[in-house]
Amino acid sequence: MLRVAYVSSYSPRQCGIATFTEDLTKSIDKLKVLEPSTIIAINDPGSSYNYGTEVLWQIDEDNITSHEKAAEYINSSDFDLVNVQHEFGLFGGVWGEYLLTFLEKLEKPIITTMHTTLFPDAKIFQTPESADAHNRVVSGIGRASIAIVVMTNMAAHILQENYDVNKDKIKVIPHGSPSFPFVPSEPAKKDLGLEGRTVLSTFGLLSKDKGIQYAIRALPDIVKEHPDLLYLIIGVTHPQVRMGEGEKYRKRLVRLINKLNLVENVRFHNRFLSKDELMQYLQATDVYICPYLKKEQLSSGTVTYALGAGKPIISTPFYYAEELLAEGRGILCKFNSPNSITDGIRQLLDNPEKKAHIEKLAYEHGQDMTWPRVASRYAGLFKEFAQ
Repeated sequence: MLRVAYVSSYSPRQCGIATFTEDLTKSIDKLKVLEPSTIIAINDPGSSYNYGTEVLWQIDEDNITSHEKAAEYINSSDFDLVNVQHEFGLFGGVWGEYLLTFLEKLEKPIITTMHTTLFPDAKIFQTPESADAHNRVVSGIGRASIAIVVMTNMAAHILQENYDVNKDKIKVIPHGSPSFPFVPSEPAKKDLGLEGRTVLSTFGLLSKDKGIQYAIRALPDIVKEHPDLLYLIIGVTHPQVRMGEGEKYRKRLVRLINKLNLVENVRFHNRFLSKDELMQYLQATDVYICPYLKKEQLSSGTVTYALGAGKPIISTPFYYAEELLAEGRGILCKFNSPNSITDGIRQLLDNPEKKAHIEKLAYEHGQDMTWPRVASRYAGLFKEFAQ
């Protein structure tokens, strides 16, 4: 059977790509159509992890020689294919340019999963030189890969129209989600000690780009109408953010909560939840809020999971949310707008029939994104392109 090496961050590293790769590989392994998954793990600077036996090699993010040696190791092994899980900031160098050195040395077929795809003139680029460096990396990935997996049609369009990636190389496979039962929130609330509360939630690694301050500012008027409301902010601060500025952002949110007299209505869960715990909290959620600040974002595990659980989602219109929540599967609010979030919450809490309709549409759409189905599509792709 086919043997695939997955190059990615990996659990127990606290990173969205690590979680994605663990979910994907374990789901593929359950299909028993490929050899057991092997991981080439990427470590952030100064870190080491107690990996499982599936991790056979490690790359130090900020060491270009480490990237080269990993390529040599793969070339000397009996892998049939390499799947690179790509995110900017995961590989070393300017805009992750060390990845290009790694790809150039590889002698195996490469399929790259791109979690973020930016327009070449995106606002995130502060200088023309930064934009050029980014564009070189993306174009290099396009040349080196026999196929590129993206998670939205928008991402496929960006690669094809702006980076000259052949459309036949681009495959759209959605972000995966656990297989949730479609159940009411009350039983899960009881198990978590949240009986009698109307639960809003946001989960994921905390950083200022998440825009949670706008969700908090949306709450005072709603709390007057629904005093039982409880907003759960679930997750630790992103490790790279914590390394650079500590808990500055979380402390800022705490001060805002105190200023708005929301201490009884907002609660932090400052820890990295297991998948089972996360599923339980999502099942207890009445409304999921995603107030991200960056329009360019083209994937989101948090929104995918909430959709898979059949939860009504209020989200800013970043690219991934626009596509995922189209056709009435959620409510899009304005960027940087507490009033817009307030209006979205009201639409759901004051209109039970509308809320139930959105939940049904979300859950039905989410069934095409469960990990077993996503894993099957990846396995089929690997078989199609392996030598």
